Amino acid sequence: MKIWLVVLHIVLVGCSVWATNYQDNEFAEFEEFDADENFVDARSNEKIATDDEPGDIFISPDDEDDDVVITSDDDSEFEHFQDTEEFEGFNEREEKVEAEPKITITKVPIHFRANWDSYWLEILMIAGLVVYFINFITGKSKNTMLANTWFQNHKQLLEDNFSLVGDDGNLEHSRESGGLVKESENIFTLWCSGRTCCEGMLVELKLLKRQDLVAVLAGMMRPALDQIHIKITMDVDAMDTFVFCVASKKTAVHLSKDMADISVYCPERKPGEKFNIPSSFLVMSEIAEATSAVLDSKMVAILNKYTDLVDYVHISDQYSGPKQTEDTGALKLPDVKRVLLFGFNVPIKGMQLEQAMDQLKPLMVLVFYCMEKMKRYRLSKEGKTKADKNRQRVEEAFLKSTHAARAEAAAARREEKRRQEKEKVMAEDDPERQRRYEEREQKRLAKKRAPKMKQLKVKAL
Repeated sequence: MKIWLVVLHIVLVGCSVWATNYQDNEFAEFEEFDADENFVDARSNEKIATDDEPGDIFISPDDEDDDVVITSDDDSEFEHFQDTEEFEGFNEREEKVEAEPKITITKVPIHFRANWDSYWLEILMIAGLVVYFINFITGKSKNTMLANTWFQNHKQLLEDNFSLVGDDGNLEHSRESGGLVKESENIFTLWCSGRTCCEGMLVELKLLKRQDLVAVLAGMMRPALDQIHIKITMDVDAMDTFVFCVASKKTAVHLSKDMADISVYCPERKPGEKFNIPSSFLVMSEIAEATSAVLDSKMVAILNKYTDLVDYVHISDQYSGPKQTEDTGALKLPDVKRVLLFGFNVPIKGMQLEQAMDQLKPLMVLVFYCMEKMKRYRLSKEGKTKADKNRQRVEEAFLKSTHAARAEAAAARREEKRRQEKEKVMAEDDPERQRRYEEREQKRLAKKRAPKMKQLKVKAL
């Protein structure tokens, strides 16, 4: 028994010794690999040591404990990062070079001097402005020259018939401007006064808008003429009561529709052949005897000779301007004047200005002739009676058409008057007067609301 215990003890001790040796040489199987690796490193170090290039790295094989790294140049410190074998698989991920950013180069246009096609719109605009300003200057100067030429040709005639020519309220300005007043670039006015039987004469030169390029282009489509409009305001007792007008067909239609006196007193348009004048004229007259008096031999001769120059001759004692619309709500007839109106065309195409203005002198003489004739002419008793009846008829028709409006206006005035009276009474500190006023108002309202009764008178049998 003891022998087996001794054998068992020996076996246990042996196992213990064997286990101890096995733990100490646990990594013995890797010693062979380490020996091979040291051998490879030694060969590598020998190769590195034999390299003569500057900046190389070599390791001393004699140092077993610590590897000593010797560098010959500071710039080669990070040279080992270039070893593709050491960082195998890593360089493929790190060495990917980012794509260079795309550079967009702006396309600069070619200089305008080398490419005029890019500026055709600007060129057209500049050319249009240049043409407009050139037309403005030339048209303005031509209108001014035309007006001054007319005034110089007729100045002596005007001064012979009026004591003051060119009075616009500022004598100094009239002397500086030569008498003409420039209302706009194409409208000039001249005021003449100082003559018996009339308050004055206003001459308006209404020329074409030559300074406006758009108007010039429109004039090519619809040709127009320069015109001279003359308005003479007669004294109240210097002219009889009648309305007469002779005008070209186009102007006659316009006047009969727009002018209040012609549309009311002489709506009928008669052809000019009946009065021995050209067929291009229409005659509108209120009284027949006034027509024969105005269209005498001298007037007929002028109309036949200067058919293209005479636009209209309008004589009226009821002139109030253009016709008023019904929306104005006028409660009384407009103020009227006794006037002589003339419209003449200015012939400047195909002739010089001096020659064209000389043709207008007989027409200006006709103006003064009509003025003197209206001063002397008087209607017969029958003609005067007819004219008065016409005016009375027009007044009654107007009053009838405005009766309701005038009644409303009168009622509004009465109510306003009562309101003011009530405010005045209530403002006073007199209760007795206020009480009497209230009673009076109540009686008035009761009487107004009471039904209206008609009283019938019955004769006794």
